[in-house]
Amino acid sequence: MTILAFDLGASSGRAYAGHVDGGLIKAEEIHRFPNQPVQAGKHLYWDILRLYHEIKQGILKAKNGCGRISCIGIDSWAVDVGFLDRNGELMGNPYHYRDPYTDGIMTEVLNEIGKEELFSRTGIQLLPFNTIFQLRALKKANSPLLDYADTLLMIPDLLRYFLTGEKKSEFTNATTTQLFNPKTSDWDWELISLLGIPAKIFPKDIAKPGSEAGRLSQSVCGELSVPAVPVIAVGEHDTASAVVGIPAETDDFAYLICGTWSLIGTELDAPLMTKQALDWNFTNEGGAGGTFRFLKNIMGLWLFQRCQADWEKDGISYSSAELVKLAGQSEAFRSAVDPDDPVFLNPVHMPEAIREYCRAAGQHVPETPGQIIRCVLESLAFKYRFTFERIETLTGKEYDGLHMAGGGIRNELLCQYTANVLSRNVWAGPSEASAIGNIAVQAVALDMFWDIQSARKAIKASFPQKTYVPEDTEAWERAYRRYTSQILGAASR
Repeated sequence: MTILAFDLGASSGRAYAGHVDGGLIKAEEIHRFPNQPVQAGKHLYWDILRLYHEIKQGILKAKNGCGRISCIGIDSWAVDVGFLDRNGELMGNPYHYRDPYTDGIMTEVLNEIGKEELFSRTGIQLLPFNTIFQLRALKKANSPLLDYADTLLMIPDLLRYFLTGEKKSEFTNATTTQLFNPKTSDWDWELISLLGIPAKIFPKDIAKPGSEAGRLSQSVCGELSVPAVPVIAVGEHDTASAVVGIPAETDDFAYLICGTWSLIGTELDAPLMTKQALDWNFTNEGGAGGTFRFLKNIMGLWLFQRCQADWEKDGISYSSAELVKLAGQSEAFRSAVDPDDPVFLNPVHMPEAIREYCRAAGQHVPETPGQIIRCVLESLAFKYRFTFERIETLTGKEYDGLHMAGGGIRNELLCQYTANVLSRNVWAGPSEASAIGNIAVQAVALDMFWDIQSARKAIKASFPQKTYVPEDTEAWERAYRRYTSQILGAASR
């Protein structure tokens, strides 16, 4: 029996064939494809039909190379949405969350509702591209999308709809919209009304992770010559799946899902919606097994990736390994940035944005690729510790170390820097945590595991982890104190 997991990231998508054998989980990548947003006119879009095409190719590869498919699950990034008209047809390509059409909208909404009221209803951190602000931007622009839409679906919901014809939202992704009330476990209909967003577009059926959300439609079965296998609502926000993929042995653990974005947090039984959590802009997103992911978003390796891409545009190509090596050879602690400064969201030229930030802060200005990447990696490690300590303060818990997972753990220098600045062990692995967590939720749905915790035990036994032990901690401690004082300033208090 093959469990087929699709994991869609901001730059690429992957299909994994999963199997459970002797209590161990095996995962094999069978299809990989780019996910390249498209600039058309003044907007940046996701190429959603190309993604759907690649999902069908993944199904064909699984059918032809892996035997009988038992079920399928899809996870992806959050906040972005597509719209269906009354005939169930797609109304245009979804906007990309980095499109500037939401500029200024968050401030307008907060002036009307107030951040305390919004947080008390949703428990979600304020980010300018959250779904709530995307929808309000459409309303302000008099977009026909809201006038004529019959159904709103988030990205994995939309792709699942193409496969099954079923219009359902999934819990973990629905919570990220900042329009879902965790106290009622439903859309916040009063908030939706206050914002003037048509309530009819929100699916009434919200699927829990591990539930069947439909079966392959007759047309898909005919096109691909496959049976009508179930499509499972996994943790459809990729971070929710990644947290399932953390091989933690205890209920209380801290994690860092490291990729284009870095998401650092812990798993709780209920949302933590205190004033301090609001002031520090933490979020409470739904998790698998009835949990909540109490976490904070950090800009992550986006800065590294954009530097790499911008240098390539300039005619200089570096592999990731080459850049990491150059960073390791550069002098330590010469310059630092706040990765979450808005100037790094989507600058014209990332290396120059980093230089200008350092120049304005009166720091040494990094010039070489090695110096710039060293600045990025050290800054990320500093911000990880800053956020880690706030999690411990907010939860009243102390963690022995930090579990790192996701593609970013292939950057061993970043993992070591994180251990150094935390003065605690970092356990890195698995690198494909989202896909493995996706498989695990489907395996629980098939009664191959009793629950999420037993699946995590299997993940720990099935996939390697690397332990990073702190080094040179006194120097890192001094550098961290300078960082919080000079870079974060008042935000550090």
